[in-house]
Amino acid sequence: MKKQILLTGSTGSAGTATLKQLYKLTDKYGVTALAVDTKLNRKRIAPYIDNVNVVYGDIRDDETIDKITKNIDFVIHLAAIIPPLADEKPDFAYQVNTVGSKKLIDGLEKNSPNAFFLYTSSISVYGDRVKEPFIRVNDPILPSDRDEYALTKIETEKYLQKSKLDWSIFRLSAMMGDHKMSKIMFHMPLNSGMEIITPPRVAIALVNAIEKEKELSNKIFNFAGGEKMRLTYQELLEGSFKAYGMGKVNFHEYAFAQQNFHCGYYEDGKDLEDILHFQTEDLESYFKDLHNEINPFQRAITKPMSGIVKYFMQKQSEPLLAYKKKDEKELLHYFGTTQLN
Repeated sequence: MKKQILLTGSTGSAGTATLKQLYKLTDKYGVTALAVDTKLNRKRIAPYIDNVNVVYGDIRDDETIDKITKNIDFVIHLAAIIPPLADEKPDFAYQVNTVGSKKLIDGLEKNSPNAFFLYTSSISVYGDRVKEPFIRVNDPILPSDRDEYALTKIETEKYLQKSKLDWSIFRLSAMMGDHKMSKIMFHMPLNSGMEIITPPRVAIALVNAIEKEKELSNKIFNFAGGEKMRLTYQELLEGSFKAYGMGKVNFHEYAFAQQNFHCGYYEDGKDLEDILHFQTEDLESYFKDLHNEINPFQRAITKPMSGIVKYFMQKQSEPLLAYKKKDEKELLHYFGTTQLN
């Protein structure tokens, strides 16, 4: 009898990579993938429909929950509304991330009470760690001001821990994949520490976890790429801009916030690596792959236009807008002071 796996969020960056891994193992596992029914999602999931039970539905919908939670042995729960949309529509994020997750947990308790629930939470629960970048699982949960996404993760973590299910929580660090330029890029201080990870390595860890229930049971882990994937946000932008042909990271002095975001280095990240063995990348290979992913023609076009592109990017900076308007409330939020030069 095959172990039955439920994957939610199957068409996001991590979800698609995880589904690809699971698809290779359908001789061993029965796989049910939940996806919202859109034209784009159907295109993304099309390569896997021959050996995967695809359910199109909404995690907030009771009928969908009842349909996907029967006879399940292991759940990989990735479905979530993430920033910047989570910041722009906090009520929507709460309904999906928290209410939907609670419905999923309740449905499993009813229909598959012996299921193991693997929940991907977020580094955002630790809040601003610019001054103390090294993070451990037992550190205080102190989400940054206005971080609605973090609040949804914290509430769901607590609900899962009080459930009757066997569970594990992976607090995922900054995952680099399919990121689009938006105003949120200016919310992170340039000196923020980051320990990044890519979707394929996330997928390897999540799939490897299926056979490691005993080692993971009722535990919380910090989930990132390892010491070789550590850098600052400034360094991440510099490497990314180079790959895209964007030149230097030369924005206004107050374009980037100086507080109230998240990220850092996972001091105890090796705990999960020792169980799941997924930290196989380094920054050199990451930036090389990023460079190779970008069409040389696109890079050639971008180079002479980079100044204009960065001009319009900077116009989205809310910290800079606060500085120009001398908005004391916003200055306190982004900079912790109203006294800027």
